[in-house]
Amino acid sequence: MRPPYPRRLRTGAAGAALIVAAAAAATLPSTPAVAEPPPDYCAPHGCHDIVPPGQNGSATLVEILGHQAFGTRPRHSSSQLDMYDDLVHHYDGLTEEGLDDFFLDAGFGVDPDDVGREYQPREDVTITRDRGHGIPHVEGTTREGTMYGAGYAAAEDRLFLMDVLRRVGRGELTSFAGGAAGNRALEQDLWRSAPYTEEDKQAQIDRVAASGDRGAQALADVDAYLEGVNAYIEEADGDRTFPGEYVLTGHKDAITNAGEIEPFTPTDVVGIAAMVGGIFGGGGGGEVRAAVVRANFLDRYGAEEGAELYAAWRTENDPEAVVSVDGEFPYAQTPDEPVGEAVPDPGSVEPYGIVHDEHGSAADEAAAEPLAQSVEEPAAPEDPAQPPTLDDLSAADQEELDQMVEDGDLSEAEGLFNDGVLPDDFLDPRGMSNALLVSGEHTESGNPVAVMGPQTGYFSPQLLMLQELQGPGISARGASFAGVSFYVQMGRGVDYAWSATSAGQDLTDTFAVDLCENDGSTPSTDSRAYVDSSGDCVAFEELSVTNEWSPTVADQTPAGGYTLTSLRSEFGLVESFATVDGTPVAFTSLRSTYRHEVDSIIGFQRFNDPGEITSAASFQDAAHDIGYAFNWHYVDDEDIAFVNSGANPVRVEGTNPTMPIDAYAGVGWSGWDPVTNDADLHPKEDHPRAVNPDYIVNWNNKPAQGYTSGWSTGSVHRGDLLDSRVSALVEDGHAFTTASLTQVMMAAGTADLRAQEVLPRLLEVIGAQEVDDPDLAATVAELRAWHEAGSLRREPRRDAGYYEHADAIRVMDAWWPLLVRAQFEPGLGEDLYTELTRAVQVDESPSGAIGGGEAGSVNQAQPHRGSAFQYGWWSYVDKDLRTVLGEDVQGPLGGEAYCGDGDPDACRTVLLDSLSEAAAVPAGQVYPGDAHCSAGDQVCADAVIHQAVGGIGMWPIAWQNRPTYQMVYQFSGGR
Repeated sequence: MRPPYPRRLRTGAAGAALIVAAAAAATLPSTPAVAEPPPDYCAPHGCHDIVPPGQNGSATLVEILGHQAFGTRPRHSSSQLDMYDDLVHHYDGLTEEGLDDFFLDAGFGVDPDDVGREYQPREDVTITRDRGHGIPHVEGTTREGTMYGAGYAAAEDRLFLMDVLRRVGRGELTSFAGGAAGNRALEQDLWRSAPYTEEDKQAQIDRVAASGDRGAQALADVDAYLEGVNAYIEEADGDRTFPGEYVLTGHKDAITNAGEIEPFTPTDVVGIAAMVGGIFGGGGGGEVRAAVVRANFLDRYGAEEGAELYAAWRTENDPEAVVSVDGEFPYAQTPDEPVGEAVPDPGSVEPYGIVHDEHGSAADEAAAEPLAQSVEEPAAPEDPAQPPTLDDLSAADQEELDQMVEDGDLSEAEGLFNDGVLPDDFLDPRGMSNALLVSGEHTESGNPVAVMGPQTGYFSPQLLMLQELQGPGISARGASFAGVSFYVQMGRGVDYAWSATSAGQDLTDTFAVDLCENDGSTPSTDSRAYVDSSGDCVAFEELSVTNEWSPTVADQTPAGGYTLTSLRSEFGLVESFATVDGTPVAFTSLRSTYRHEVDSIIGFQRFNDPGEITSAASFQDAAHDIGYAFNWHYVDDEDIAFVNSGANPVRVEGTNPTMPIDAYAGVGWSGWDPVTNDADLHPKEDHPRAVNPDYIVNWNNKPAQGYTSGWSTGSVHRGDLLDSRVSALVEDGHAFTTASLTQVMMAAGTADLRAQEVLPRLLEVIGAQEVDDPDLAATVAELRAWHEAGSLRREPRRDAGYYEHADAIRVMDAWWPLLVRAQFEPGLGEDLYTELTRAVQVDESPSGAIGGGEAGSVNQAQPHRGSAFQYGWWSYVDKDLRTVLGEDVQGPLGGEAYCGDGDPDACRTVLLDSLSEAAAVPAGQVYPGDAHCSAGDQVCADAVIHQAVGGIGMWPIAWQNRPTYQMVYQFSGGR
């Protein structure tokens, strides 16, 4: 029995009951020497990765109190944060040798001189953790042992986070973590999109297990993994080394150890997989919103012109959009003659509310009382590479901590989760990016280079965890989501590496389902029965979960509760009620991966199998076993490759997947089975793919022409930040190295898309004449200088506290929403403009929001999430200005320009007037401040802040638009 990490606290009789949670441990068993590591084909300086803030995501109660009171940190909890942050300040002049300053060595095994701990949770598996960062290297003599070790290590590093994620998957977060408004919003979002009964989840497991040898092996792997997780839970409970958050949320008693940490089950894995897949691998939906927007176009412009303008603004397949691979891959396109569209009557849509029977704080919306002492932002330690631990406390501080323990004084940890344990927009689909791959033809060594990774937000501890898994049929190192880490999901094999970006293609359709009454009476939108596929009137299936909460140390929200009830039909989950041509209907959402959350396990299993992945072609084949919508990127010593995955349903001819579908019109999904949600799927040849182009870049942009994209995917996309740089270097004959491609990624990751791609057009229109007003002329000159300097949002040096070209950045942040409104609202009209802003947000600047603030407002929320410039009106502004300038525009927004009604002089006036208004907005209003930043602090407003999913917080880091888990790979040989 031993703690996950060595933790010692000066003992005294008074504090012994709690201190045992940090100190009690048995002597480690002797272990045999680790076998020789498997072959490793990394090129010199070729294999690197990093996942901030650190590997250790577990803290005992005493460690949490020490952190909150004295700023100590568990070992390895933040060891990667400063390395990660340093790159943005020092990527200029980066060398291959210098990569070690910013990344971990991702070679297989652990250098004998760097072994920190080596232990055997059971006899057929050895876990070795390096001294510097505590990464688990799991080596099993049996496959079952390898999986057991993976589960054991995962629980060591992420147990409380795993528990939070499974509770989200069950729709039971408030009952577990507290009734904070953020927790309520999060579990409600999940229960709207992926509600399942335990029987539903088990049925998915049973189906995959019965699908063949790989399915049976997958179930065995999950069972062994969970055995390891649960073994650790039992040990940690026995020696009181479990995460302290269980005490703070009321599930364990610090003195008596009463209470239970519930064992994990296979159905918990299904819930976590559904949540992760829905966030990062979903796509489609929103057809009712699209129908409302189209109706507004038709109302304003008439049927023919309105339909043409709607299609132009929808940008399904914009010819100017940046793509990752060549070729035409038609998918989910609007047909020329659509059949079975079901458009809601104007004003009839009533969203279905899943929350029922609210009481207590759920009914009166009472929140926790503000803390008397506000929680301060954690400060960076003097030496971030060696932050203080409990061992470093002074005698006086040690005595004070002992006294807290003796008194059971948990006041330092009060209110940690008053805002919620995860952000309330956690389930919002987000970019999972990015990837840059260059073929060997354009590298210095002749071997391909890849810099890539997922952009999954910033949390403490991180959702992803690093690990190496070695055993029969598995050889991989990389990152996996906590709770489903039985396989490496993105990382490397023996002589290849792979990663993903969210693709977002349309896997979800909306159906209009006729309502009925079982007694034959006239239905209304209040009816809760529908006509099924056989023509019978049946009640919607009610999927309900009841949550009750009461105040705890961590979440002081007053007691309350409610029941969440989703309505399920054969045609999917009810999202809203409405009328179509006067007939009452339910609009239901059906996702092709619903009831198939587990199926993708086969693809990940194959990725980890060295006998399975032997070439780019074999990798592309394995990716087809993943049902979620991802773009996969692959590199070995000879090839780079791209392939899109996803359970793309084959739609019956005439089906319009961008509009609600009449459930009884004979259209929809070919071969669809309403019982299993099986359908005919597009074969792998229909998915965008490529092997060995000159280069591949993707930042959640359109994978290929013909592959229908979301709103505003047009002439300007953040993928251009990568493509413009890499293509220019290729054209110039640059010989790429791992360092130079990393530099390209980082330069793009500090660039402002609006300034790089759209500002030149704005300045061209403005520059047609001299600007008379001297102050405005100076502002224009500042904007021009910023663009010419690279359009970067970057401090001149680390901790400078200000940006170079700070005032130009302030002006752009204030100008963009004002500009968009001034440019388009007069021509579109207020109603249509407003509907369009609901369909696609106007802006996504680092200090802005993708949901906060009113559309077009200067003041927007500041989520500090790093990822930026994915969604916005950049293409619309660009295309319209080019139309004004008389340039050739492929896929214009209609026949006439909007800015100044197409008159260049009038458009120039619009731009200057809105610019003048923006220039006058003070920094304190552009950056109004929040719980983390004072008003007017531009750099802080952009800063990345790790959301604490536990008792250990992190200090802010500089804004950088880059993958959370970053890989740099080059292989110099192979099998």
